[in-house]
Amino acid sequence: MKLSKLRLISGAVLLACACMAQAEIRLSDPLPLAPEVTVGKLPNGLTYYIKKNARPAQKVELRLVVKAGSILEDDDQQGLAHFTEHMAFNGSTHFKRNELISYLQSIGVKFGADLNAYTSFDETVYVLPIPTNKKENLEKGFLVLEDWAHGLKFNPADINSERGIVLEEARLGKGASDRMNKVLYPKLLNGSRYAERMPIGKESVLKTFKPEAIKRFYKDWYRPDLMAVMVVGDVEPKQAEKLIQQHFGKLKNPAQPRPRLYAEVPQRSQTEALVITDKEAPDDTVFIRYPIRAAQEAVTIADYRRQMIENLYGQMLSARMQELTQQANPPFIQGGSSMGKLVRGYESFSAYALLGKGGVQPAVDALVQEDERARRFGFSQDELDRARKNMLRNYERAYSERDKSDSAGFVAEYSRNFLEQEAIPGIANELLYAQELLPQVTLQEINETVAKVIPDQQKKLVVFMGAEPKAGASVPTQQQLLDAVAKAEQQTIEPRTEKVLASKLMDGPPAGGSIVSEKLNSAIGVTELTLGNGVRVLLKPTDFKNDQVLMGSTRFGGQSLFGDADIYNARYASAVVGSMGLKDLAPLDLQKVLAGKTVNVGASLGELSEGFGGSASSADVEAMLQLVHLYFNDVRKDAGLYQSFIGKQQDLAKNSMAQPEAVFYDAIQHAMFGDNPRVDGVPRAADFDKVGLDRSLDIFRQRFSSARGMTFIFAGSFELDKIKPLIASYLGTLPVADVPHAYRDVGMRPVTGVVKKDIYMGSEPKSTISITFNGDVAYSDEQKLTLQALGEVLNLKVIEVLREKMSMIYGGGFETSMGQHPYGHYSVALNLPTGPENVDKVIAAAFAEINKMKTDGPSAADLEKVKLNWITRQQKSLRENRYWMSQLMGSVTQGRDPAHILRYEQRVRAITPQAVKLAAQRYLDMHNYVQVVLYPERKNVAAK
Repeated sequence: MKLSKLRLISGAVLLACACMAQAEIRLSDPLPLAPEVTVGKLPNGLTYYIKKNARPAQKVELRLVVKAGSILEDDDQQGLAHFTEHMAFNGSTHFKRNELISYLQSIGVKFGADLNAYTSFDETVYVLPIPTNKKENLEKGFLVLEDWAHGLKFNPADINSERGIVLEEARLGKGASDRMNKVLYPKLLNGSRYAERMPIGKESVLKTFKPEAIKRFYKDWYRPDLMAVMVVGDVEPKQAEKLIQQHFGKLKNPAQPRPRLYAEVPQRSQTEALVITDKEAPDDTVFIRYPIRAAQEAVTIADYRRQMIENLYGQMLSARMQELTQQANPPFIQGGSSMGKLVRGYESFSAYALLGKGGVQPAVDALVQEDERARRFGFSQDELDRARKNMLRNYERAYSERDKSDSAGFVAEYSRNFLEQEAIPGIANELLYAQELLPQVTLQEINETVAKVIPDQQKKLVVFMGAEPKAGASVPTQQQLLDAVAKAEQQTIEPRTEKVLASKLMDGPPAGGSIVSEKLNSAIGVTELTLGNGVRVLLKPTDFKNDQVLMGSTRFGGQSLFGDADIYNARYASAVVGSMGLKDLAPLDLQKVLAGKTVNVGASLGELSEGFGGSASSADVEAMLQLVHLYFNDVRKDAGLYQSFIGKQQDLAKNSMAQPEAVFYDAIQHAMFGDNPRVDGVPRAADFDKVGLDRSLDIFRQRFSSARGMTFIFAGSFELDKIKPLIASYLGTLPVADVPHAYRDVGMRPVTGVVKKDIYMGSEPKSTISITFNGDVAYSDEQKLTLQALGEVLNLKVIEVLREKMSMIYGGGFETSMGQHPYGHYSVALNLPTGPENVDKVIAAAFAEINKMKTDGPSAADLEKVKLNWITRQQKSLRENRYWMSQLMGSVTQGRDPAHILRYEQRVRAITPQAVKLAAQRYLDMHNYVQVVLYPERKNVAAK
């Protein structure tokens, strides 16, 4: 986005903006409604939002938003708001059970990834993206929304079938966090009804409720005065409005509607402490919640200005907290303080820290004292200037992308307007407010606001949540927590001092770079450059976004070039370097120097390759190239930041194996690859003892001291004539000393034969099944695509049989992969969470579907569903920079013509049921797979 230079705005818009800027902004004026959205209300009270939006093309995002969530449930309905959402896919006036999902799949809409819904405390939202390439699709989409609004059937047999699925979803949420939150929420919400109405509900109710209970909830709360319909996308507003009136004008409200009340959150009457531990908790945290207050939504321009001020000081306070983590012995791993929303209508100031080896006291000291420092002494002018630059740049970029934004983003904004009354003045007005109001915000005003907002020894809730102590360790008592906060509040506070930094990364572009050849691949609009130093560059200018430039680079080599003894140094080399900064600038110093710019660059040393990834606004491409140049020529060594990085990683890893899921993942990796030292399992604290500063830095420099053999790729909103001189200067002058640029095959291969392993860990009655088929293959793009199709049609069967018919899973399925480096290989991985008592049945059912696929192949209808979804998604992807970046990167690593991208639809349509059947026979070898099953601790598994 380039509003600062105004290069993308037409003369007419420039004139309009100038006229608007000259008009006086009256703070007392109400915030307007964005002119590009139509908001209306039917006579029955149903609200609707309509916006014509061209991205993505031939697609409309439909939403049904209902102001009804778990907070409205009666005692015998706990969990039924969410259950109602499930029943929306299980039979309605115009769609029988499972018919809806099947129909939507047949027009390219994928269940879960596209078609979805969610239930929260105060709302239920139904998500329905519809392709508009056929007129009847949109009309039928509205019929689906209408059925959701007033046509659900609640057949008793269908309810009973869905119970198992909902209970499996509830099972997925069980674990340390769930157990700890059940203790936390009543205190956190000050005894509010919210703590008693978690959306997942009570298992006792879910298992036994009568159909009348859920029908009562639907009748009471699914009514037009509590609903909104949203239509955003490639549709004419008049047509959308007509369809809304046709389908929703007939809805009626109850003669005597129950009042829709919102739960109150009482004020805290006293300071309290809470200590919550669990043996499966992965980390230790401390949390301070200050008094809760009513949230103030923006109604007037003055309110909007107030929110700007809140965002400014929030950004500055966050930067200060982040800076504390850059010490050799930081007070916490990460932490922060902010004013944030709690539940609808309420907010509070809170402080949070993820604890390191120092424990509670240094973390509490840092949180309390940094908040007090800001409250007492305020911020500096430099801090405010940086925050203001960043905020204005965000507004400029949003404005620049206003016609290139996806429809899903707009419906999310309109949903918040309906549910929470968040203002939607439109980005043109918001940019105007930012341009006019931000310069008027003074440092004195900021500091006066902060002095009022940040609490000063007020009533609070202090919480410690963490792992149960090991032998010789302890956790704080409630009194010790309170004492720690009291001690921190009594410390002497000094004003903060600002370090003077350079104003730019480099003095100017290096001299001497050149472009020696240039050729155009006209089929895909990609220009290939060869620079004077031999570096290759691919350029794909696009108009997909107005202010986005993506960069990537790759070259073979990576960790494979280093021996087993160096694997940890190699694995973490790029992270160590990233933690120390560039030139004479630490990471946070870099952020300060780059304030007001939109740019990021990171280096990566992978298993077989290395390279860079980055992005920038169009105006900041030079800064992105400067960062790349510095990575090659001026990485920084800082013993303190290295120690900070290592210490934080060790603290993060110390309890990782307390989690059943981590132990399970680790077991899968070792079951497949044995004890090979290169197995990338769950990090342990001891791993980081093997990461040395000098050696990891040396490894990084070995691979990134030369750009020989490297290909850079750029995709996005740039002009060739303007970017080529920058590329010649910054990339054409990179060093190109002779370094290996081929990977080494280290010989790591998965086991062969059938390997089965059971893992017993966790106190909850939950299991997960992992079955992985691995093997060698003569790689081809066609085989890879056919294997993917096999995984997708099997996933249709997972949903149809294991979920909908057997009710034994909520989610899960097959994932496939195929690669050609370092050798031709494939993987088909099946992951299925379920109950311990159902493991054998689920495995048997999954294998039965595999055998059917090997014997009969997929139905033509199922394969067509997969193909249509893929083609629909690729048509959208062809207008996305990230897709082109990914595909061009693949063309480099696989040595193929990039124009291969354009033949995707042809290749997809060529896949036949017979090809998928042969793939099942080839890749799903029942004599060669690894099966790992996670069970709860043995004492909880009666069947085993």
